[in-house]
Amino acid sequence: MSEPVVIASIVEGEGEVTALPVLLRRIATELSVWNLALPRPHRVTRSKLLAPGGVENAVLQVSYQVGNVGGVLILIDSDDDCPAELGPTLLERGRSVRADREISVVLAHREFEAWFLAAAASLGGCRGLADPLERPSDPEAIRGAKEWLSARKTDGTSYKPTVDQAGLAAAFDLPAARKSAPSFDKSWRDVERLLVGS
Repeated sequence: MSEPVVIASIVEGEGEVTALPVLLRRIATELSVWNLALPRPHRVTRSKLLAPGGVENAVLQVSYQVGNVGGVLILIDSDDDCPAELGPTLLERGRSVRADREISVVLAHREFEAWFLAAAASLGGCRGLADPLERPSDPEAIRGAKEWLSARKTDGTSYKPTVDQAGLAAAFDLPAARKSAPSFDKSWRDVERLLVGS
C-alpha cells in the first residue's frame, strides 16, 4: 500500500478543529485521493500565531506528523487584514523553519463562515437555517458572517462554530463556494497541491 497523504493543519478557531477535517476529506474525495491521514488540527489563537515565533513554533510542532507526501496547512481568518499581504508573510515565516516540508497558508477572507455564505442556497434548511436561503451579493465583503447565519436561523438558536461549523462544512456546495468566494477557490487550489502535487 502506498504511503498516505498527510495534511497536518494549524487553525485558530475551535470550530475549525472539527470542520476543517470534514472539508479536507470532501476535497480529497473530489480529487479521488483515498489514502488520506488527517491528524487533529493544532489550534493556536490568532494573537499567538501572529506574534514573533508563533507561526514558526506551530509549524515545528505539526511538521513531524508529515512524511514524504502531503504537507502543513495553516488556516486562519483574514479579519480586516489584507490576505495578499498577511498570507505570504506567514508562509515565509513557516518555510523559514521547515523548508523541507510543503506548507500552504490559507486566509479565509473575513471569516471561514464567508465560504458558507458563498454557497448559502445549498444550506437552506440545514442546521436550522431558513429555507430557501439566498446568497448575499458579495459574501466575502460581509464582516460578521457568523451573525449573518444567526440572523437566518429559524430554530430559535444562534449559530455556534463548535456546534454548527462541521455540519455546514459537510453540506455546502463546493463549486458554488469556489465561484463566489475567491479565498475558498484559493484554499481549494492549495489543498489540491498538498494532496496531489503541483
